[in-house]
This record gives sequence, structure tokens and C-alpha cells, in this order.
Amino acid sequence: MTIELASLSGRARIHAALGDPARLAIVDALTLGDASPGEIAHDLDMPTNLIAHHVKVLTEAGLVARDRSEGDRRRTYLRLRPEALAALTPAPLAGVGRVVFVCTRNSARSQLAAALWSDRAHTPSASAGTKPAERVHPRAVAVAQRHGLTLNPVGTSHVADIVRDDDLVIAVCDNAHEELAGPVRPRLHWSVPDPVRLDTDDAFETAFADLAARIERVAPVITPAMSSGEHRD
Repeated sequence: MTIELASLSGRARIHAALGDPARLAIVDALTLGDASPGEIAHDLDMPTNLIAHHVKVLTEAGLVARDRSEGDRRRTYLRLRPEALAALTPAPLAGVGRVVFVCTRNSARSQLAAALWSDRAHTPSASAGTKPAERVHPRAVAVAQRHGLTLNPVGTSHVADIVRDDDLVIAVCDNAHEELAGPVRPRLHWSVPDPVRLDTDDAFETAFADLAARIERVAPVITPAMSSGEHRD
């Protein structure tokens, strides 16, 4: 996974600026509206010289901008630069044709992940296994149904038959992550415990919740390779 060091440096500077409680309080206050340094000092009950120091740090980090008042030209107002906060999120994963979730048997975690992705994201998804089972695990089918999703009970596949060059491959089990190499090497790895080992409803619910939370974090940073009007199965 390639990470732009310049971007990391800028994000680290923003994180460092927000690491002080007083500066975080200033950012919180400016999230709701603009204010003069004096108004911030009054609202936060802090000395004006301390506010000046914190505002300088926030300005240098790119979080806060100063604007001259159109009324009293001697007064300045501080405003938050929301694009700086947006820069704290990881860089997008661009050029993704599909997201393919892979586990060993393609009977539980990868099936649930693909169903969740199809329900909550706009990028096409699929699932596969390194040693696919003949059927999807009944508890996986059941937990999907409890959450309003549908799994094909016999819809398992091998990675060699599913993965394409422009797929983002996500291994949702440790074995698949460690086994795969070459053209189907996973780009991301989610170490989700195998619910089949315990074979209880609670274990499958836990795996489902884990996958759902991870998908909520990753889906917003995926940039599809196709145009908005193109459809791919």
C-alpha cells in the first residue's frame, strides 16, 4: 500500500496542532461560527496572549484563517478551514473496479462482507475463497437474513475464477492473507476471527458487526475506476 509522505507530514502537523486541549477547544468553537480572538478568549476564559499563541499554531497548521472585519477594520475574525480537517482522512483508494472479499472457504466472512458492501457502498463487490466450500454456512445465511441481506446458499467460488486485474482484493481472514500471492495478493487485510470455529449465533453476529464497522470506514475512501453511468456485474 503506497502512502504519500508529503501528505502524511501535513496530516501529522494538523494532528500535532490539535493535540493541545486549548487548541482543540478553539477549533470546536470555530466549527460553529467565526469569532475574534477576543471573543474566543472570553468564551473559553483564557488569557488573550495564550489565545494568540494557540491561534498562531493553528494558523501555521492550516486549520484557521484570519479575515479582516468589513465593519471595524481594526478587528480580525478567525474562521475554521474545514478542508484541513478533511485532510485528516486517509488518501482515496483510486481506480477500483470491484471490491472482492476473500477468505478460505468462502462460506461466511467473505460472503457477509460482500453482501454488506453491496448494501452500503456504490462499488460492485464479489467474494471468493482459496479452498471454497460446497455451500455457504447456514449461520451466515441466517445472520444475513436477520439484518435484511440475502446470501445464495450455494454461491461459493474460487479466487482464480473471480479476481480481475482492477479488483481491490480484501482478505477477511488470516489464512487467505498469508496464502495468496501474485496477481491476487490482497491489498488490504482484515483479521476477522472465524465464526465457524465457535459455530454459534453470537460468533456470527460478532463477525457481522466487525465487518460492518470496517466497511463503514473503508467505503468512503474508495474511488471507482468506472464512470458513474457504467454498470458492471
